[in-house]
Amino acid sequence: MATRGLVIGKFYPPHRGHKLLIEAAQAQSDELYVIVCAKPEQRPEGELRAVWLREIHPRAKVILTPDTIDGEDSQGWAEETVRVLGFAPDVVFTSEDYGARYAGFLGCRHVLVDRGRVAAPVSGTRVRAAPLACWDFLEPPVRAHYALRICIVGAESTGKTTLAQALGEHYRTRWVPEYGRAYSEEMLARDGAYRWTSNDFIHIARTQCEHEQALARQAERVLICDTDAFATAIWHQRYIGSRCEEVEKIAAAHRRPDLYLLADAKTPFVQDGTRDGEAIREWMHRTFAEELAKDGRPFVEIAGAHEERMCQATARIEALMRKLNGD
Repeated sequence: MATRGLVIGKFYPPHRGHKLLIEAAQAQSDELYVIVCAKPEQRPEGELRAVWLREIHPRAKVILTPDTIDGEDSQGWAEETVRVLGFAPDVVFTSEDYGARYAGFLGCRHVLVDRGRVAAPVSGTRVRAAPLACWDFLEPPVRAHYALRICIVGAESTGKTTLAQALGEHYRTRWVPEYGRAYSEEMLARDGAYRWTSNDFIHIARTQCEHEQALARQAERVLICDTDAFATAIWHQRYIGSRCEEVEKIAAAHRRPDLYLLADAKTPFVQDGTRDGEAIREWMHRTFAEELAKDGRPFVEIAGAHEERMCQATARIEALMRKLNGD
């Protein structure tokens, strides 16, 4: 008869300690169930934590349930477990002192794993308080959530890409190229002119978000973004002459950057054969500043030569990193 194992917890958020526990449980179970207990006010929310666990442990059966029972009520949680699963497991795996009592109410065996947190000295509380300090204990989807995100925006030919690439090299991390630039270059090469429609910007916004999410998993604590979907909405306004509800919905639903760096428009304009906005650079700069402020998105303006911009940018970034590092 198959051995049905169980791991239960908040996984708030999942970390290497949880991974160690679940892998130990999988090694000793034919079927493993993982119950995620969540409260509505918790961030990251329970649905997202369950999605992460399904990715990290694809063979486990992950179930999300409301966290409505007192944590000290082992009998109540045992009854809730049977209700959620439809049966009592054969063995419960925990790293907590309550495990034996909880298993006793379920009438099953209990296996204690790394109670002293020796193999994985980390906790959900520590991760939430200082995610960058706990970086080595996080898996890629969780890292993507906690990575500090810096987005560079501004008018045409204001050194955004140069700064993004330089910051990526400085922090030895990934940076996200501006997809709209590659898209516009392809359009110009294909059609000989720009023939923008709202659908183009919707596609650009979605693709930019997808690229950002993919590279966030590979980031080393900070992710540098050369534009984002919010900026795409402003470019829609610049080329189409109106706002686009769909692009703005994409921007609103996407993970907000922790800080925007707004490049000033006083750098010399460099014509690369694709740019057409020299005359409206000041208007674009003002529009970015106004829209960022209106939407409550944190930003700072950076100006001067490249070296000066790097100093301004790194000072701001490192202040944020210290905060997320628990310093």
